Amino acid sequence: MATYIMLGNFTDQGIRNAKDAPERAKAFKAAAEKLGVAVRGSYAVQGQYDVVQIVEAPDELAVTALVLSISSLGHLRWQSLRAFTAAEWTTILQKMP
Repeated sequence: MATYIMLGNFTDQGIRNAKDAPERAKAFKAAAEKLGVAVRGSYAVQGQYDVVQIVEAPDELAVTALVLSISSLGHLRWQSLRAFTAAEWTTILQKMP
């Protein structure tokens, strides 16, 4: 399974309903599980982003479906990044001509 880092920012609706964030985090995890995505870490953060999720997914299709599903609720805008382990990065570098 591939690892993805998901970065979220509250929308106006999301910040108005910030007290509901713990329940939305549970809904995120449930939606992820239905798509075969495993949540490995969930964090509220300071700085440029409000939420960070670390997930493992079978493919980009599952992560994209999760992002679209959760984004459609209107509380957060998401950006997802594929993360590579040191071993994966080494394999990538070895493929360079």
